[in-house]
Amino acid sequence: MLNQYETVFIATPVLSEAQIKEAVDKFRELITGNKGELLHEEHWGLKKLAYPIQKKSTGFYHLFEFKADPAFINKLETEFRRDERVIRFQTVKLEKYAAEYSEKRRNKVKAKKEKEN
Repeated sequence: MLNQYETVFIATPVLSEAQIKEAVDKFRELITGNKGELLHEEHWGLKKLAYPIQKKSTGFYHLFEFKADPAFINKLETEFRRDERVIRFQTVKLEKYAAEYSEKRRNKVKAKKEKEN
């Protein structure tokens, strides 16, 4: 049975756009390559951190929302720890109501993008 998860990770601010894209692609392929289903993805860009991490005060934020086997989460988090480009990450299992809220938020973001175009 697949559970629904949401992962946010912060990449170090010294990376170029190409390096950020490469890191995001790596984790996207890791999720889909392990029979995960990517539901939604957002790049929040460079944001100020609440407190310095590794002497850095900003970081590139990225969100993945996906369905995956619970055993896969350990593998994903191990990859986050091994990757020097990632300075923080958090994975949360979404319960029924959180998943419903997330779907509403996704639809709102999609509608906003369509209105802009």
